[in-house]
Amino acid sequence: MNIVHFHDSENNKHDLVGGKGHNLINLHCNEFNVPKGFVVSTKAFFDFISENDIKEKILEIVEKTDKEDHEKIEKASQEIKSLILNGKSKEQLQKEITGALKNLQGSKFAVRSSSQAEDLESASFAGQQDTYLNVSKEAIEKNIMNCWASLFTSRAIFYREQQGIKHDVGIAVVVQEMIDADFAGVMFTLDPIEKKHILIEVTAGLGEKLVSGQVTPNTYFLHKETFAIEKKNENERFDEAFLEKIGKIGLEIEKHYGNPQDIEFAIKDGEIHILQARPITT
Repeated sequence: MNIVHFHDSENNKHDLVGGKGHNLINLHCNEFNVPKGFVVSTKAFFDFISENDIKEKILEIVEKTDKEDHEKIEKASQEIKSLILNGKSKEQLQKEITGALKNLQGSKFAVRSSSQAEDLESASFAGQQDTYLNVSKEAIEKNIMNCWASLFTSRAIFYREQQGIKHDVGIAVVVQEMIDADFAGVMFTLDPIEKKHILIEVTAGLGEKLVSGQVTPNTYFLHKETFAIEKKNENERFDEAFLEKIGKIGLEIEKHYGNPQDIEFAIKDGEIHILQARPITT
């Protein structure tokens, strides 16, 4: 199965759709407000590297590389990414992706990596693979291949090595309707320091710069029971009326999964969209 739609709970298997895809399908099927989308499965990736006869080459490059030498890891990464980006996907996969896109609205999309190794309770793998925003239909296939290649960035290779994760893991790719956010943010349903708090960080526009640490957000600490703002640090105007709504959604997701969550969200025209949820890891 190359394509798994967000409504397809039966095929929502971690090994098939990766960590991010698994969580998004789960949230969508449990009626949380997730942007519509589908997942290009790990099967599509494994078929691609087999059809292009590069699977063994990739593993050979990784295995012979000194994982303690960052320059050598980077060199290996570039070699592997070149093998993937110069490969060709089958026409059947291209047709299935085109068909799946017809179920989505808009002209721009988010294309997001979803590794089998990410969003685990023991290791989040957050930020190790790539995300592409505002992607046109014409550029979807190219960016899917970019996501596949990002399984072998130098930082991903190094992280897997540190975590004891094998390098023959698969990667899926999430394709979603693009939310042109007015505000975006990250929420931790359990503040690691003050356990009674929900920690919410918000910034204007898209959230990628916030997640990557490129901007300083507004920061709010909400009491988990009353949702009262107990501490805050503001850099720009934000309607604090949204904070209680965001906090309540966060606790619903925490209850759904049964453990504290690291949640990414976007706000557009007053509507809160959940972009990602994963267990908080230390």
